[in-house]
Amino acid sequence: MTEHAKITANHLSRTAIVYLRQSSPAQVENNRESTDRQYALVNKATELGWPAERVVVIDEDLGLSGSGDVARSGFARLTAEVALGHVGLVLGLEVSRLARNNADWHRLIELAWLSNTLIGDADGIYHPALFNDRLLLGLKGTMSEAELYVLRARLNGGIRNKAARGELRRGLPVGFVYGEEEGEVRFHPDEAVVTAIRNMFDRFAETGSVRRVWRWFRAEGLKIPLQMRHGGELRWVDASYTAIHHVLTNPVYAGDVPPTRRSAPSAVIAPSIPTTVSLPAVSSASGKSV
Repeated sequence: MTEHAKITANHLSRTAIVYLRQSSPAQVENNRESTDRQYALVNKATELGWPAERVVVIDEDLGLSGSGDVARSGFARLTAEVALGHVGLVLGLEVSRLARNNADWHRLIELAWLSNTLIGDADGIYHPALFNDRLLLGLKGTMSEAELYVLRARLNGGIRNKAARGELRRGLPVGFVYGEEEGEVRFHPDEAVVTAIRNMFDRFAETGSVRRVWRWFRAEGLKIPLQMRHGGELRWVDASYTAIHHVLTNPVYAGDVPPTRRSAPSAVIAPSIPTTVSLPAVSSASGKSV
């Protein structure tokens, strides 16, 4: 059965949804060709007979994994529309764009079968109510999930081998940079960055409260350094409770860095801070300390 033979007037009377997804923000930023190819599926929907006003693009899941580990509002919206019978066709560049786990994928196939919804990719159009099409869709989903497992296994294997050789480098928090020698960790060359981090630990040592540290930075009008990713641009921003809490609870500042050829880092910012903070006794109504 040809693609056009599977498409009926009932399908054309409903919406065609083009679903876009890429697995990470880095892919969205660097792999623009894939994004453009996915947006181009709108043209395929119109070529198959859907008017442009009934072609809907769902792209809010760009930068999110399809493994099922994170919530995808776009996919949830897609499955809801399919379940309500509002969709005649779901288009994705390939099956892995729609889902990388069988739970999500087979749920979509089941809903598409019950609501008489077609599913399409770059290879063709499939009707889940037809046995051969349903079998092929199931195999594609299984292969997509298996591909994710194989990719993860390769990546994790490479990470373990690097760690075993003492050559694994993880991202360092703001205030630290890697030196030229293998495994060498140094302070950031900008003294203002190191001073800002030291001020957080010094104030926490005095007050024992993250909130008081945050309020002190705000009262003094001091900004703090922020680096969104390792090697990324360093920006000075207004102090926030969350950012200061992340610094004060990061074990790297106390010298706990990923394993390298050196057994210990050559830079430690955090002073020796007690793990517990002594609180003053509170007097009860009877005058006794409690």
